[in-house]
Amino acid sequence: MANGDVAYAKASIAKGSQSFAAASRLLPADVRDDVVRLYAWCRHADDVIDGQDHGHGVHAADDPAAALADLRAKTDAVLSGTVLGEPVFDGLGVVARARGLTPRLCHDLLDGFQMDVTGRQYRTEDDLAEYCYGVAGAVGVMMALTIGVEPEDTDTLDRACDLGLAFQMTNIARDVIADALTGRVYLPAEWLAAEGLPATPEAVAAPQNADAVFAASDRLVGAAERYYASAQVGMARLPFRIAWAIAAAASVYREIGVRRRSAGPAGLPTRVSTGTASKLRLIGRSGVWAARRVAPERALSREGLWTRPPRP
Repeated sequence: MANGDVAYAKASIAKGSQSFAAASRLLPADVRDDVVRLYAWCRHADDVIDGQDHGHGVHAADDPAAALADLRAKTDAVLSGTVLGEPVFDGLGVVARARGLTPRLCHDLLDGFQMDVTGRQYRTEDDLAEYCYGVAGAVGVMMALTIGVEPEDTDTLDRACDLGLAFQMTNIARDVIADALTGRVYLPAEWLAAEGLPATPEAVAAPQNADAVFAASDRLVGAAERYYASAQVGMARLPFRIAWAIAAAASVYREIGVRRRSAGPAGLPTRVSTGTASKLRLIGRSGVWAARRVAPERALSREGLWTRPPRP
């Protein structure tokens, strides 16, 4: 079983995210397998709800509520020790038992997808942060436990959550038009109202509103920057190779936000990404940082940042 679920997980991360796949290769072998197992389950859950194939080809799922119920049932089964014969779920069970992932944390992720299923709207930045916690911040906490952060080290777990929030905010800023075309608006309604727009997919997707939508999405990139900085404080506490791997993933993902900003309003319909040369440069720079592991002084305090709920 172990070989099968790890092989599946490695194939999943290679297909789903070149950035995360490259970063995962920097991890020590004893950690890497569990990290990719966890990634595979998270990727699968996202794909099921969004009707994707490893993050590609977004379209409305046929019955997302039923799909979510099936995800919950299978997740609970493997968390209770059942072997389903499905590598994506059995791999999660292996990680949960080895690394102390709790059912509550796993369901926090699925609760985030519940917000997509019910079409929740986000009025404020805190509303959006709550969503980002569900679909990404909880993943950051689970990944931190998987790489060896102790459950009692709540500040480092908060920083791991911050990185998840930063990733998701970057995702939203990158995909704001693509999401609108599938009927979803994640930018806070208050931000869009400040730019004179209603928080509707039609308004966000309309080309004549590009300047206003860009202003709101640029504001989200700025919010993500605060969470990236906070996360770096947690990274600085980790062993060299693990710090390098996580800093590399953060640097590559952060670059997407930088490129979204530089593309301006005209670039909104285009999905920005980083090329191989840029990835290698950022991974190398992250290695230099990890060797020193100096956290930014301005981010030592988390004051003003959204904070995850306490979890067993």
